[in-house]
Amino acid sequence: MLRVVAKGKLKSDVQKEEYIKIARELVTETNKEEGCISYVLHEDINDPTIVTMIEEWVDEEALDLHNRSEHVRTIVPELRKLRESTEINLYREIK
Repeated sequence: MLRVVAKGKLKSDVQKEEYIKIARELVTETNKEEGCISYVLHEDINDPTIVTMIEEWVDEEALDLHNRSEHVRTIVPELRKLRESTEINLYREIK
């Protein structure tokens, strides 16, 4: 299993509700994907301009298919326009 933590800092002039509206579409479509265990949007408790997607995937193949999906190719560029920075980290569980 893989976990992805995709953290974004919204631009100062962006309305968070606008970002969330677009991100919810991505969440809805992604959670329908085979190989997606969980795909959830979170808000930082101390800084509401930081939004983070925490994802769980069955394997790298599922994540690769996700990254090539139509909804990722159309929605993610729109979300990028609203962020000043992004940090993406991939994790594998230590057994």
